[in-house]
Amino acid sequence: MAWQQSGSYPYTQQQAVPPPSYYPGAGYPSGTGGAPQVPGFKPFPDTTAYPGTQSGGLGTAYAGYGTDGSAGGNLAFSDKTIRLGFIRKVYSILMCQLAITCAFITLFVFNDSARGFARDNGGLMLVAFGITIVCLLVMSCFESARRTPPTNFIFLFIFTVAESFLLGVISSYYHMQEVLLAAGICTVICFGLTIFAFQTKIDFTMMGGILFVAVLILLIFSIVLMFWRSSTGRLVYACLGAFIFSVYFIYDTQMMIGGNHKYAISPEEYVFAALNLYIDIVQIFLYILSIIGSSRD
Repeated sequence: MAWQQSGSYPYTQQQAVPPPSYYPGAGYPSGTGGAPQVPGFKPFPDTTAYPGTQSGGLGTAYAGYGTDGSAGGNLAFSDKTIRLGFIRKVYSILMCQLAITCAFITLFVFNDSARGFARDNGGLMLVAFGITIVCLLVMSCFESARRTPPTNFIFLFIFTVAESFLLGVISSYYHMQEVLLAAGICTVICFGLTIFAFQTKIDFTMMGGILFVAVLILLIFSIVLMFWRSSTGRLVYACLGAFIFSVYFIYDTQMMIGGNHKYAISPEEYVFAALNLYIDIVQIFLYILSIIGSSRD
C-alpha cells in the first residue's frame, strides 16, 4: 500500500481503508499502541481537536476532508448547498422588489390622477429620497439591521416602497413608449449580464476599488452637469453611468455566487445581496431612460 502526504493533514491514504492484513485479531498489531505498522503512516488527528466532527474512526468526515479520502468532500458539498439556497433566497427577494417597483411605475405612467398628484406634491419626492438614504445607511452600518429578521425585511420593504415611488414619479415625466422601451432594454441587459457573470472565468470581485473610483468620477460629472447645461453632456453621462453600473451588476452577482471568486458575500447577508442587485438594476434602468430621453431631445 502506498501512503502519501497531502493537504492539511500530515498523511492521508489513497485507499479508503487499509487491508485487513494490517489488523490481525480484534484490533491493531500488539505493541503498536493502537497504530498500524505501516511505513510512513501517521494516524488521523484526534477528532476532539476539530469542532463539529463526529467519531467514527477512518470513516469520519472532518472539516475539509471527505470520507472517501478526498480533501474537502463533505465541506465542499455543504458549502455548495448553502450557497445555492442563498442564491435562491436572494433572487426571490429581488423578484418581490421588482414587482413592487413595476406596480408603482405602471400606476404613475398609466394613471393620470396619480401622475398629477405626484407632480403637484413635489415635496413627497424629497421625503421618499430621505427615507431611502436613511434605510441605506442603517442597513449598511448596522449588521443587526440587515441580518436579523424581521428587522431586515422591514427596512428593505420601506426602502423598496420609497425607491419605487421615486421611480414612478420620474417615469411619469417620460412618454409611455419610452418607459416600456427602457424597461425592456434593462431586462435584456440584466439577463445577459447575469448569464455572463455565472459563466465567465474573469473575477470581477477584485474590481471593487476601481468601481468605487468610477462612481466618484460619475458623481463629479453629475455635479458639473448641474451648472453646465448640455444635452450631449447628459447623454455621455447617462452612457457612462449605464456602463459603470452594468459592471457593478456583474460584481455584485459574482459576490453572491461565491465559489472560485476571490471575494464572496456571506450567506447570512441575503437581504443586503438582494439590495445591491436591486440598486444596480434601478440605476441601469434610470440611465437607459435618460439616454432615451436625451436622444428624443
